[in-house]
Amino acid sequence: MKRSIALAAVVALTLSCGGDGGRASRLLLQNKGSDTLVNVAQAWAEAYGKVHPEVVVAVSGGGSGTGFGALINGTVDIANSSREARESEIQSIRAARGVPPVEHVVGYDALAVYLHADNPIDSISVAELAEIYGEGGAFSSWSHLGVTVPGCSSGEIVRVSRQNNSGTYVYFQEAILGDGVFKLGSRDMHGSKDVVDLVEHTPCAIGYSGIAYAVEHIKMPCVFLEEGGPCVTPTMETAMDGSYPIARPLLMYTAGEPEGAIKEYLDWILSDEGQCILMEKGYAPIRGDLDCSDPIRG
Repeated sequence: MKRSIALAAVVALTLSCGGDGGRASRLLLQNKGSDTLVNVAQAWAEAYGKVHPEVVVAVSGGGSGTGFGALINGTVDIANSSREARESEIQSIRAARGVPPVEHVVGYDALAVYLHADNPIDSISVAELAEIYGEGGAFSSWSHLGVTVPGCSSGEIVRVSRQNNSGTYVYFQEAILGDGVFKLGSRDMHGSKDVVDLVEHTPCAIGYSGIAYAVEHIKMPCVFLEEGGPCVTPTMETAMDGSYPIARPLLMYTAGEPEGAIKEYLDWILSDEGQCILMEKGYAPIRGDLDCSDPIRG
């Protein structure tokens, strides 16, 4: 068969419904992957269940690589990713599932640089980020950027990063380091929220994560590609129009073209209702003409 019907996501489950003891058959869709997308994916799942109570969408994170691994072994219907599929993943999915993966752009994100609130830096360049994060980079102290950070007595730049199964890790490496690799010795966090939490409470720290994880008491400097060029602040608008230097698409992958309940769910995510939920979570939608005046959300 072109696609396996044994997908975990299309197994009919018998679940208790309501408080009257009645039982009904419900459909389970499995959705796994990017930690950048996990919060909005959970919000989508919850809202979709209100519109289509016959469908349950089970969401988990673990990183983009984890999502692709699950798509290869057939335990998910939709893999979330904050990076494009690697050629090796494409070939593995094709070999295991008999069809190539299909990419679905569901939104856009500005990959923000995070600094402690007391850090005096208001702008930073891609080249400076490469000197901080890249192997062989010369910047290891805040004095190399011409600043003294209150509360950071050592002056050391504490580099906060993501684990290497994260799509955010891969995208930052490609966008900032090009063909280079990360320096050893960074503090590699499991999730996007963990990066922001550590930077918020560590004056010496710098980190990167999706803009939706920003909190009130943290700093996001504008970023410029080259000296003298425009310095662009990470926002929903600059992610959508691509002017922010570290903007990226947010992606969902299926094994082959989606059909049935999977297609219906993805179509709903791209509808005004799904895209308005994406905006509420701090990401940029795929289009700017949304009508969010009468959402069915709780």
